[in-house]
Amino acid sequence: MNDDHLAISALQHYAYCPRQFALIHIEQVWEENRFTAEGRVLHERVDSTVAEQRREKRYERSVLLHSQQYGLTGKMDLLEIEEGEPLHYFPVEYKRGKPKVHDWDRIQLCAQALCLEEMRSVAVNEGALWYWEVRKRELVSINTELRESTIAVIKAARTLLNLGKTPAPIKDKKRCRACSLVNVCEPDTFRRDHSAAYIDELFK
Repeated sequence: MNDDHLAISALQHYAYCPRQFALIHIEQVWEENRFTAEGRVLHERVDSTVAEQRREKRYERSVLLHSQQYGLTGKMDLLEIEEGEPLHYFPVEYKRGKPKVHDWDRIQLCAQALCLEEMRSVAVNEGALWYWEVRKRELVSINTELRESTIAVIKAARTLLNLGKTPAPIKDKKRCRACSLVNVCEPDTFRRDHSAAYIDELFK
């Protein structure tokens, strides 16, 4: 695998906040909080390489993924394969919280679908996000709009990574309060600094 491949999970970071993405993937900063700890425990529970067959459906867990076309690498929590002609591939990503209005999680799932299509020469038209807080699935259509959004995030994340600079905080303060890196990022301090406007101009 090439060293310049992006982690699929990094796309969710970028979609949520480019500054968070840069802190993690450029500056190599990470801090644990309740949300990240709960997410880690959840994935430890579902993380298994043991496949299972139930009637006409096969369940593959912790499926390794990569894409040469998009320069991605990562792991899928669960892949359901239903028998038929052709086989029906259905990716499932587990999340700690609850369904979101924004596409942050859907972009990560779509990136998994793009990898799966390339690796297994199949079409993936839908998948699901399973949210621990509400204990149910959200069905996701892997449609043209979501694919375009995902590819745009891949390109933007790679551009920022190659630039190697951490951008200013986003304007949505609600996201900052839910971010595990808020104490490292210090978004309010940075927003009061007049240099933030200058850096904003650099990233336009």
